[in-house]
Amino acid sequence: MPRSEPSDPLAALDPSARRASARVRLGVGAAVALFIAAVAVAAMLSFASSGAGAQPSVSFSGSAGDGGADGSGAVVETGASPSVVLVHVLGAVAEPGLVELGEGARVVDAIAAAGGLTVEADPAGVNLARTVADGEQLVVPVVGAAPPPAAGAGAGAPADGKVHLNTADVGELDTLPRIGPALAQRIIDWREANGPFTSTEQLLDVAGIGDAVYSGLAELVAP
Repeated sequence: MPRSEPSDPLAALDPSARRASARVRLGVGAAVALFIAAVAVAAMLSFASSGAGAQPSVSFSGSAGDGGADGSGAVVETGASPSVVLVHVLGAVAEPGLVELGEGARVVDAIAAAGGLTVEADPAGVNLARTVADGEQLVVPVVGAAPPPAAGAGAGAPADGKVHLNTADVGELDTLPRIGPALAQRIIDWREANGPFTSTEQLLDVAGIGDAVYSGLAELVAP
């Protein structure tokens, strides 16, 4: 009767050989397991050192096509256009009319923009160093339209004994009750900005002159 071959090839081996083969298989499996564990540990260390998976973010303050930023994303300050002051210059100037000036311009700048003084102009009739205001009217008088500065208080006063608001200087206005040098200069500034007084009631438009002050001036002044 023919001998049947064993179904397990390892059955023909010596028991010690079979034990050795099992140990070899176990050693290979352990090596594979250790390799996989080492790879896993290395991956975890790499993940931790990269910031735990946090994604870097990039922000921009503006784009290259944005009018408020340049190509680098930095905001660019654009200077605002300077304010324009419009002044109506009249009187003894070469070219009376409206002139445009920059903010902070003075009376001398307004006169220059109006062509300068004429030969009959009286430069002493206006304060050339005063800063002009937007919308004001500046009247340059001719020689003789206003008396020269008085040598003393009340000198050169008109025959009616009143202080005339359109020709009085600081010294004359200072002789009025409750009007000091500062308030007298405001009256002159108002006259230069708005033109000649047409009535004494316009004193109420001057800053610092109220009803009480005006009541003490009404009989002492004239346009």
